[in-house]
Amino acid sequence: MKLVITEPLGISEAQAEALKKEYLPQEIEMIYYNTPPKDEAEKGARAKDAELVMLANMPFKENVLQELTSLKMLSVAFTGIDHVGMDYCRAHNILVSNCSGYANEAVSELAIGLAIGLYRKILSADRAVREGKTRTGLLGIELSGKKFGVVGGGAIGKKTMALARAFGCDVYYYNRHKTQIEGAAYVSLDELMRISDIISLHVPLTADTKGLIGREEIGKMKKTAILINTARGAVVDSKALADALHEKRIAGAGIDVFEGEPPIAGDHPLLHAPNVILAPHVGFATQEAMEKRAVIAFRNVAAYLSGKPQNVM
Repeated sequence: MKLVITEPLGISEAQAEALKKEYLPQEIEMIYYNTPPKDEAEKGARAKDAELVMLANMPFKENVLQELTSLKMLSVAFTGIDHVGMDYCRAHNILVSNCSGYANEAVSELAIGLAIGLYRKILSADRAVREGKTRTGLLGIELSGKKFGVVGGGAIGKKTMALARAFGCDVYYYNRHKTQIEGAAYVSLDELMRISDIISLHVPLTADTKGLIGREEIGKMKKTAILINTARGAVVDSKALADALHEKRIAGAGIDVFEGEPPIAGDHPLLHAPNVILAPHVGFATQEAMEKRAVIAFRNVAAYLSGKPQNVM
């Protein structure tokens, strides 16, 4: 049986071999491609004869999947699976497992970091030093005492709430299914948008969440409020957000995700909006998270081979 890792996982080949030795049967043949494929054709060519395929966040849609006639299982080293052709997988009995949980700390810490970056004007402060200026105009804001609103009550949302509490914030949250979360008050999305000083998004991209934060929702925000998105780009109407920033109807935004994977188009509205910190989808990208997700991805393959699949999507 053959396992192909079709793109880099953020670990070395030696680490991948060690994980194979620890979790998989000796007779499994493994090929690890530690460079990204050049194009769609190469994606399919790399995994053509494999029964088992491991990938991270590169798109793996029907046009690629239909070439993989031996494929039985996809171990997706990522939390979201909107980049995978799930309808095709279900129709052709291809089991898909994800690596939910590997980046809880990484993403939640970045969300807080973006908020601090905006509140303390870190980009402007760096620029001031390099341009020989002083701290004039760089009066910052503290997190302590602010109303921190989280959209999404999953693992990353909960971790973000815990960090916000540690900074002395009053924490509020909205989730489609009302749950009890210690130290946080449940409110409607409408109320959360109105009362929060900081709004951090932590929901998956689904039919229900696409465009969840649109022009109407952004219009309810305080003039002094900031929006943080480390979830999925399409959850937010980027044009509506950029308009609000240009018109000073909100104070700022920290964005790590876009409608597609970076690089983004030069005419993307947020590239030209004021008081916004942009990052090229780095929320999950820490050394620790890469190691955690690789372990989960290999364990997913081992569980499938044992007849007890886990993290099934």
